[in-house]
Amino acid sequence: MNTKLLAYIDVDSPIHRLTGSTKLICFLLWSITAMLSYDTRVLGMMFIISLILFKLSKVEFKQVALVFYFILIFLVINNIAVFIFSPVEGVHIYGTQHDLFKLFGPYVLTQEQLFYQFNMTLKYLTIIPLGLVFLSATDPSEFAASLSKIGISYRLAYSVAIAMRYIPDIQRDFVEISQAQQARGIDMSSKATLWVRLKNTSAILMPLILTSLDRIETISYAMELRAFGKHKKRTFYSERPFLKRDAYTLVGFSVLMAIFLVITFSNGTRFYNPFI
Repeated sequence: MNTKLLAYIDVDSPIHRLTGSTKLICFLLWSITAMLSYDTRVLGMMFIISLILFKLSKVEFKQVALVFYFILIFLVINNIAVFIFSPVEGVHIYGTQHDLFKLFGPYVLTQEQLFYQFNMTLKYLTIIPLGLVFLSATDPSEFAASLSKIGISYRLAYSVAIAMRYIPDIQRDFVEISQAQQARGIDMSSKATLWVRLKNTSAILMPLILTSLDRIETISYAMELRAFGKHKKRTFYSERPFLKRDAYTLVGFSVLMAIFLVITFSNGTRFYNPFI
């Protein structure tokens, strides 16, 4: 199992050189734009740009592949659920109905529904690469320092940093407990059936929960001993200065997102309609 799952990957790239607050603001601007837009042209351009930025980050796909595949499974389930509970949502949005074929009962597959769910999926695929880049290219300690520097309470900033560090810690504990349980004869290999592996996984959960609670208690005691939260401000060892490249990046992202929103709402609605 990849021990770097959703952890900070330390490589030298243009994305890594930006401060944590710059990456957070850009990611929020990107996500808000993607959520507001249902314009296929805009989402398509954003998807291409997100792939380019992922390439610039020098994060290898195999390092985040497991998370990406989990998200794809969620997307498939989400699309099925949308069609089951709202099979004519696209018809209501675009105002026309072009039937492809009847499935069963009241369910009829239409071009409008396919186009609507394609755009919905594209919205997720537009955000996923930058989300993975943000998590993989942001040092939690430096990110906490950046948040504190822009005015966010250092208590909240430090909580975010701990949460970002906690994911790989949980994964490492899961691997270690799994190996210990397998050494005791619990079969977790591919030779066992899926049901047996799922049942044996439950033997890992309780030790994992207890280990996590023990770590939380240890961190709490350490923070109390260091008088964490006594003062209104604090310094960060990993703090980085805000440079020109951060300003240029923020301005560039802001302008680009503004252009995308203008294109999206140019026809008076956030939906691009090819059926009229």
